[in-house]
Amino acid sequence: MDSTQGVGDECEGRSVGGGGGRFRHLVEHIQDAVVEFELVDGEPIVREVNQAFVDVFGYDREEILGESLNAFVVPSWLKGEADSLDDRTAAGKINYRHVRRETADGLREFLYRGIPYESDHTSGFAVYTDLTDTRRKTRQLEVVERVLRHNIRNELNVVVGAADHLEASVDDEAGDAMVDAIREAAVNLQELTGETTAIQRVQNERVPENASVDCVRLVRSVADRFRRTHPEAEIEVAVPDPLRVAATERLEAAVSALVENAIEHNPAERPKVCLEVRSSPERGWVEIGVADDGPEIPAMERQVVTGEAEITQTYHGSGLGLWLVRWTVESFGGDISFAESEAGGNRVRMRLRRADG
Repeated sequence: MDSTQGVGDECEGRSVGGGGGRFRHLVEHIQDAVVEFELVDGEPIVREVNQAFVDVFGYDREEILGESLNAFVVPSWLKGEADSLDDRTAAGKINYRHVRRETADGLREFLYRGIPYESDHTSGFAVYTDLTDTRRKTRQLEVVERVLRHNIRNELNVVVGAADHLEASVDDEAGDAMVDAIREAAVNLQELTGETTAIQRVQNERVPENASVDCVRLVRSVADRFRRTHPEAEIEVAVPDPLRVAATERLEAAVSALVENAIEHNPAERPKVCLEVRSSPERGWVEIGVADDGPEIPAMERQVVTGEAEITQTYHGSGLGLWLVRWTVESFGGDISFAESEAGGNRVRMRLRRADG
């Protein structure tokens, strides 16, 4: 293979989206780093790279052409891993793995895909998607979240104990009001840590490809539970016969969060909440709605949660409940929307794929 041959020249003359020229244009402008290589005595020799490779790895095209790819990007202590990947390429197998590779600025993490394309498996493409920032931020958030949740829980126990002690030593209305304020703040923080735990579960749990749950049964269960725990609320249910959606039992946490918000943020003596399920006008979808007669969710909070507005120091939402709903529904391939209810309050709608055809 001539070292001046560009990425994708092997496809010249084949029907790839209208010709090799357009294929080369695509490879040259995608953000993933792409290397075309040839296996020579088991070593991947670079024949061409795209501009993204030059930008991400920091090596000039002229510097690396004709050289061993591994000599530039594989740290010495990871050579065994790279050799095993090259062996798979030589056997005609596609590679797909998270790897650490050396750039001009140090180690970075990538999703590596190796694709052999010659009939004798002597040549192939290496595609690197840079995951460094995403994976580092994810790990950092996990550590911070776990430490904060543990410490907050411990400190809240201290606060509640102090409030109990304080209550026994005060005998006026001002002191009682102070104790009530402390307890309310402690309860709010406890609920916040609970929502954080639920969100982490959403992020970590994998949704099965054949996920299916009867959302009618689930909605009825949520309504029955809140009737017991919040007898002051008037909770109605409008649902059809059993209807299955592409979700898991985790959907119950999202429905519960909406009902809890509808009750707790409604100053009325008897808050009204209606849970409804119906087939969507769009074929193959189901709508689960929670409507109330309470104060309208602030427009900026709705827009932040739906992604219509950016999260800022001022606008980030008043809690994690609606974020829990959004991320849960999105994990099932659905979405949420907001509207005004017939009672003048809020109607939050979750749209999910139907699972029973």
